[in-house]
Amino acid sequence: MSSLDDVLTRIEDELVQGDIGGALRQLRAHAERVPLDRVAAILDRAATATGFDDLGQAARAVAAQPDDPVALYRLGYACIEWGIAAVAVPVLAAALARAPGALPVIDELVTAYEITHRYRDAVAVLEANESVLRDWPERYLLAFNALMSGDVAKARHWAARLSPPDSTWAPAQQRLAGMLARTPVLDRVDAPPLRQWHYVLNASVLATLSPYGFDEGMNGRYGFIQDTPELCAATLTRLRAVLPGASSVCLLPDRSSRILGLAAARLLELPAQPWPSIVDGSVVVAYDLSEVDSTVLTALRERAPGSVLVEHASRWTQPPGVAADIVGFLHQYVVAPWGRQLIASPGEEPRWTDPDTRPEEEVAADIVAAASTTSTLETLPDDTTEHLVAFVNALKGAWPATGPRDRMWSPGPVPSSAFL
Repeated sequence: MSSLDDVLTRIEDELVQGDIGGALRQLRAHAERVPLDRVAAILDRAATATGFDDLGQAARAVAAQPDDPVALYRLGYACIEWGIAAVAVPVLAAALARAPGALPVIDELVTAYEITHRYRDAVAVLEANESVLRDWPERYLLAFNALMSGDVAKARHWAARLSPPDSTWAPAQQRLAGMLARTPVLDRVDAPPLRQWHYVLNASVLATLSPYGFDEGMNGRYGFIQDTPELCAATLTRLRAVLPGASSVCLLPDRSSRILGLAAARLLELPAQPWPSIVDGSVVVAYDLSEVDSTVLTALRERAPGSVLVEHASRWTQPPGVAADIVGFLHQYVVAPWGRQLIASPGEEPRWTDPDTRPEEEVAADIVAAASTTSTLETLPDDTTEHLVAFVNALKGAWPATGPRDRMWSPGPVPSSAFL
């Protein structure tokens, strides 16, 4: 591990060079080692350079009054708002130490822990302050974070003690109840933990797991992946193996989803229809929901009876606002097969290719042709199509779910290494 002096030197160098993003990445990675006065000074300089006035004002207030819990709270809040929750953690922890039991501080600290996937730390803070917690939201957050950390018994303990919520928190209660109702799959169904927990948290089936770096921190997720027609075909062939029946394929508006949807229609031998003409029993195909227009995502929350939403490549580090019923694979960065691919020929510098601009039907035909070669893809020993079919059959009719779709929750108790 680098010494604190080395870290501060790198941050200073990046600030001087105008690389604000690089400076903040370093600060995010080492925030809990950096003294608060230095954190405030770094944030002030970064905010001044980027025009984030509220962040700069909050940082200067902490520099002037480093022991003021209100100033610390406001700085932590601003950090969360500007997407640097990891920096908010030590700031808000300092605020709570100076104002024990302050619910606004507790709530923001728990939020920062959730964003940074530190669910056990969120549970520890809530349990340490249990005497001042309200049922909604804090004891609900205690149950929710206990489940996200993998402690089902603790989640059930706190969920059972919650009073009936008002209309504001009723959806959260329904979400937690649904997750807990799916936890028997953890003991009853033999499957890789990532597939089990993906279903518990999202009512979603994960079609394939990455075999790369599985035991070195990835646990079934991809980091950076250049997608291929074969991987697209693998999602669709596995979908075909578990699909309970469908009347048509609905093509979402973006080019990538239309390509994949056209291939799905041919492989499933179903008619294709354009969005938004969703009908009961349709298969709605998305390439990557994080690339889908927000108005479309909002509409997809409401599930047409018997419809199945498919997402081929799901960005687990920025989960979509809607959880698909079946997901091809989880990634942090993906390049579509028809996008600009990074290639490196022997003796040459790496370069980006031009995107594939052929008509969508032609590109979709490549996926259909690749379906005959998906059996040659590298897979984990317990991640075959037969294993997926056995997993879905063991759900005993509980999948696909009914009712509105929730957002995707990630990563839960199964972490993966990720780029900062």
